[in-house]
Amino acid sequence: MPFTLKNLKQDLADVGSGFGGPPDLEFHLATQALELVHSGLCHQRLPPGCRFPYGHTHKKQEEVYVVVRGGGRMKLDEEIVELRPWDAVRVPPGTWRGYEAGPEGLDLLVVGAPHLGETPRDDVEGLRDWWAG
Repeated sequence: MPFTLKNLKQDLADVGSGFGGPPDLEFHLATQALELVHSGLCHQRLPPGCRFPYGHTHKKQEEVYVVVRGGGRMKLDEEIVELRPWDAVRVPPGTWRGYEAGPEGLDLLVVGAPHLGETPRDDVEGLRDWWAG
């Protein structure tokens, strides 16, 4: 049976610096590295008090955000929810989302489906400082 094994923090490049946030913002894309066919996966780490610089929405992809460490808040369209370890938030296509870390930081696993193919940016609309104030 074929399988793929990767360490999300050690084996994958950190592209967090590309989002214009603090230098210790981490963003590890795992979809290609794991050879996923039907879904997507990433790990994100926000340092304490950090709000992710962009909000975004998807046309087709549903996402599930799982808090694996720390906590914070997530804005979903106009509603704000508190996040604690092992909370899972399903976000349907068409819903704007953004998140921020609490005093302990925020570690997230994000699972998306369906797989967005060779041009994943075609499915996403992002806006810097979407969650302002």
